[in-house]
Amino acid sequence: MKFDTVVFARREGIAQVTLNRPDRLNALNLALITDLRAAAAAIDADPGIRAVVLTGAGRAFCSGADLMGEDFVNDPKHSRGESIRARLHEHFNPMVHAWNQLRVPVVVAVNGVAAGAGVSLALAGDIVLAARSATFLQLFAPKLGLMPDLGSTFHLPRLVGTARAKGLALLGDALPAADAASWGLIWACVDDAALAEQAEALAVRLATGPTQAFQRIKAVFNAELPRTLGEQLALEADVQAELGDTQDFAEGVQAFRTKRAPNFIGR
Repeated sequence: MKFDTVVFARREGIAQVTLNRPDRLNALNLALITDLRAAAAAIDADPGIRAVVLTGAGRAFCSGADLMGEDFVNDPKHSRGESIRARLHEHFNPMVHAWNQLRVPVVVAVNGVAAGAGVSLALAGDIVLAARSATFLQLFAPKLGLMPDLGSTFHLPRLVGTARAKGLALLGDALPAADAASWGLIWACVDDAALAEQAEALAVRLATGPTQAFQRIKAVFNAELPRTLGEQLALEADVQAELGDTQDFAEGVQAFRTKRAPNFIGR
């Protein structure tokens, strides 16, 4: 499969997807959105892929929507607001949803700035690492008079709490990677030189793990919050029943009993 705006590589069960518009700080245009959707579909269609690393080329992860290179709002048939809504429904939202719903774990390596929709794309992953020099920016309101989108209003309050989420959205102040980690927005802040290596190491761990369990964990965590503890207990029981019938669970039990490392095969 050929991509124009991403670099897609597959090695030993790990897909590496790199946003590749460094001259535009990997801003999201329609071509990049299309490539990201295609990359997600290719990953889901390949049973040999068991983990993903998503990162950006150059000095930024993703600077948000490309408001300079493409006109997302001027459509003679629609108002500016209607044009934005159409772009979100037809292009942006399906892309970020596809990445959030991937069956395999996604490690996001944030190298440099993640702004606006770039934050939302990062948070669509499962384990987010950021270089120490990286920053997270929600500039929709102070710069554009808009609100965060592509899922940021869903993820931010759940990860950092309502007070901090509102502050980020209303003020647009840069959040350094170290603070993002201490607030719980991301998994970890690492030294710049170690980012790629640590992201790869996490992907290797995930790619050799129990794929079926990881898939169910993602589905349960991505589900809407239950109304009661009882509902969550029932959901956990149903999912554990499915996992109890997998070969990986049998292997895990046998490995535990014989005091050796398990050899998970993803079935």
